[in-house]
Amino acid sequence: MSRSPLDLSRRGLLTALGLGAGAASLAACGAPSGGGDSAESNIRDGFSQADLTVPSEYEGRTPILFWAPFTGTNYEVLSQLFAEFNESQDEIVAIAESVGSYADLNQKFTAALQARTVPDIVCFPEMQWLQFYQSDALAPLDGYFDDEWNTDIFIQNFVPEGKAAGETFVVPFARSTPLFYFNKTRYIEAGLPEEGPETWEDLAEFAPELAKIQVEGRPLSALALGADDAWHAQADIWGFGGANSTQDFEVTINEAPGVEWLEWQRAFLNDDGFGYMAKAAGTDFTAGLTAGMRGSTAGLTGTTEAADFEVGTAFMLSKEGEEKAVPTGGSGLSIVRNDSQDRQDACAELFRFLAGPEQSATWHIGTGYVPIVQAAADTQRVTENVAADPNYGVAIDQLANARTADYTNWSQGAVTEISASQAQVYGDDADPQSVLDALAPTLQEYLDDNREDYEAIGFEGWS
Repeated sequence: MSRSPLDLSRRGLLTALGLGAGAASLAACGAPSGGGDSAESNIRDGFSQADLTVPSEYEGRTPILFWAPFTGTNYEVLSQLFAEFNESQDEIVAIAESVGSYADLNQKFTAALQARTVPDIVCFPEMQWLQFYQSDALAPLDGYFDDEWNTDIFIQNFVPEGKAAGETFVVPFARSTPLFYFNKTRYIEAGLPEEGPETWEDLAEFAPELAKIQVEGRPLSALALGADDAWHAQADIWGFGGANSTQDFEVTINEAPGVEWLEWQRAFLNDDGFGYMAKAAGTDFTAGLTAGMRGSTAGLTGTTEAADFEVGTAFMLSKEGEEKAVPTGGSGLSIVRNDSQDRQDACAELFRFLAGPEQSATWHIGTGYVPIVQAAADTQRVTENVAADPNYGVAIDQLANARTADYTNWSQGAVTEISASQAQVYGDDADPQSVLDALAPTLQEYLDDNREDYEAIGFEGWS
């Protein structure tokens, strides 16, 4: 099996960093960074700060660098928050640099570790930070917590996903869930419910009515799927009563519920012609070419601004009679171990600032990422925003259905394999049972290779 360069186990990453098998064996003996009370345990000699430009008005401050996997609206809001932090005190200057996507960050940070010139802050989606924890690249955060800033202030769905071996290495920040987006203007035109579909059966009932509407000489599509839909697929298979894998590390994606889910989508797209696989589902949606897509709550503000129609949102769909569930998504903030304790301490001060109720509210309202601090969800700004645009309320309410993804989604390489298999069915009309049967051994190998590392973190999010 060929491995994606973005998917490295602890041993694979240590090898890529030139540390060899001996270091891998040593790392397996205990928690990275050693834990304990000494801040000096987080110093990593030889790991200097990557190049950055400090504005002249902030010269003399301790500079910290965040490689941000955000672009567009989300990066603009982040830059606003960093500017507020820089103006709120006179000792630290926080610099954010956009590096593109999470996959881009993964690749760039791996190369930075090899070169030993690193940023001070990173964030990776869901559980994919673990490979860097396991390579000793991240600093524990518990020593910075006090009565005002600690894991208790955050919405608790996301807290266990930042812990390993009893210590916290990630605090929530840009957290999200998948969301069903629909063109409310077209739904009203077709005489359909303004609240959108609740189940896949609803969508099948609505699709023929939407198809009566012509867009550029073609029937309006009810749904555009993407070639990288593995995150959304986690909600889909749960919504059909199945799972990608069990908590005992057994792959189950090719069992009956998984086959039923993928066959339903195959038939909807390729037999009925009510949907299609888009190069960029979000672009097609905002252009009005499709009446539905699955996206992230993180894109809520940007999608609303880009569309010239009324956007509606709904919980992710499930099969009728099955429980709705969505995977947690997005990322939290981690401090990179480096040669400067002062910079690491400065990063913690930035994290504390970003967890303020008003700052969390600004991030939520400006982007669509869910408010990760409970006090932010209760602010007047957030409640007024929900009243003005109920879509933000849908995103918050769906948190009740959010849970950590199956083990198969903890590594980028496995996620890429799942997406590629879905694309075969969506785009090539491949047989779902055959595709999933071919996929299952590959996913099982990922789980077998990473099982020891995953078990060692003592994850409690499913307890």
